[in-house]
Amino acid sequence: MAKKKTDELEQQLAETTADLQRTRADFENYRKRVEAEKKAAGDMGEMKAVIRLLPVIDTIERAVLHIPEDIAEHKWVQGVAGLVKQLDKALSAMDLARINAEPGAEFNPELHQAVQFDEEAEGDKEVIAEELQAGYLLKGTPVRHAMVKVTKK
Repeated sequence: MAKKKTDELEQQLAETTADLQRTRADFENYRKRVEAEKKAAGDMGEMKAVIRLLPVIDTIERAVLHIPEDIAEHKWVQGVAGLVKQLDKALSAMDLARINAEPGAEFNPELHQAVQFDEEAEGDKEVIAEELQAGYLLKGTPVRHAMVKVTKK
């Protein structure tokens, strides 16, 4: 009788231990899934913020590129130009990088969007002739492709 009772208790202990191990594993999987979802939500929010800032960045860069020579040395103009440097630092800290679209760089459809193509050029290699709009990578993922004019070389 005592042997039978001991066997029943050992079986209950084994079942309870197995249940506890399953519960612990389920909780650990839940914790990992919630962490992954939180990270994905944070990344998505960061990407949306960057996408909304890109037109502002473009406007500031165009303004700095077209500063009239007669006011280029004015302190206010220099301050606005300094904004670009501060903006670049802030964006670099967010791991936002500009896509290389300099003339002569190889055309990559994963990073570049060809909006113009030089039909008269001859060659077998497609290269960038001109960057029309900057493209950006956020943590290595394109958030906006660089718009380029493509030619052959």
